[in-house]
Amino acid sequence: MTPRRVVITGIGVLSPIAIGRDSFWNAMIEGRTGFSPITVFDTGSFNVRSAGEIRDFDPEVFIGRKGLRDLDRSTRLVCSAAHLALDDAGFEVSAGNSHLIGIAVGTTFGSLHSISQFDLQGLREGPRYVNPSHFPNTVINSPASRVSIRFQIKGFNTTISTGFCASLDAFCYASDFIRMGRAAAVLSGGVEELCEETFFGFYRLGWLSGSEGSAPICCPFDSRRNGIIFSEAAGILVLEDSLHAKGRGAEILAVVRGYGNSFEVSSKKEPHRGREGLKKAIRIALNDASLSPEDIHYVSSCANSTRELDRIETAVIREVFGKHASRLAVSSIKSMVGESFSASGSLSVIAAVGAIRKGFIPPTVNYRDNDPECDLDYVPNYARQGNLENVLVLASDPYGNNTALILGKNEG
Repeated sequence: MTPRRVVITGIGVLSPIAIGRDSFWNAMIEGRTGFSPITVFDTGSFNVRSAGEIRDFDPEVFIGRKGLRDLDRSTRLVCSAAHLALDDAGFEVSAGNSHLIGIAVGTTFGSLHSISQFDLQGLREGPRYVNPSHFPNTVINSPASRVSIRFQIKGFNTTISTGFCASLDAFCYASDFIRMGRAAAVLSGGVEELCEETFFGFYRLGWLSGSEGSAPICCPFDSRRNGIIFSEAAGILVLEDSLHAKGRGAEILAVVRGYGNSFEVSSKKEPHRGREGLKKAIRIALNDASLSPEDIHYVSSCANSTRELDRIETAVIREVFGKHASRLAVSSIKSMVGESFSASGSLSVIAAVGAIRKGFIPPTVNYRDNDPECDLDYVPNYARQGNLENVLVLASDPYGNNTALILGKNEG
């Protein structure tokens, strides 16, 4: 059986820099950053008090008031993103098609705050006095399940938790279902919320920029980089079988050309100690797309302003692309949106679709001081015009996961 062609027809995004696809793309073009003082919890006990928080988020605007009280922040964010994506795609879920639609969401820490609050109440007042309607929020598949329930989607429902790669892995998983003819459409993406429990974890690991008392800065590939700025986000895309999309007259935003995954064993003492896994993932994706390295025009990087990841990714691109690496535009949107962990891949995919559609290359902002080990064209500080046929999106986890995805322009 010939694999089905997978296309993107809708986008829903809530991020620290913008809500909605066009606002998000325009913010990228402007090089806008989304870092501000944290308001969702008390930061008095931390040296770091800023993050990529989604400001003025009112879920009632997107999903109404009914049932809202029982949803935690992650679920409110992802349901709002799903609403935006379905609306953007002009896709109506009905009794006739709901069983042909699937859900694939990447998230890893989405339930931490809910678990903490639920257990705290149980310990203080006893398990018989906790609110049972809050229990579903304590399981990691709650965001994906709530999307299905709210929008009456009856196809497969999957949650993927592979850290930094989660939403990109969910995207690949969703594409497989469409390619094999097991789904006509899939809502796929990722979500992470900003909460004290997750923030505290990254803070204690020493991953946050400014944790030593300096002013936080997110500057991928810059020699001043010293850690991430943590952020929250939700990004959902509507993927469809191209024939299904054309049959309902949908606008095709981009085409999924190919993708690849590879795991490389690492350790807590030596995260990112190697680069073979990322190289292999890229080469698998190129082979899957039947493309050569020279066919890639832009790389949406996973660099997050940590010293090792930015350096290793640069070296991998040099090795895979050879002489073509010097002609490649490579940029990190995390310089603007921060590190949203499992949601980061979905934001990169949405940025890549915008780059293809609107003919621009997102910048790496806050770039000032050159690092000799990071020597590619990082599109410093200002967006650039460009006619992009094929874009490579990367995700790499400190402890072994690596994912590469190639998107292309719709050729009709």
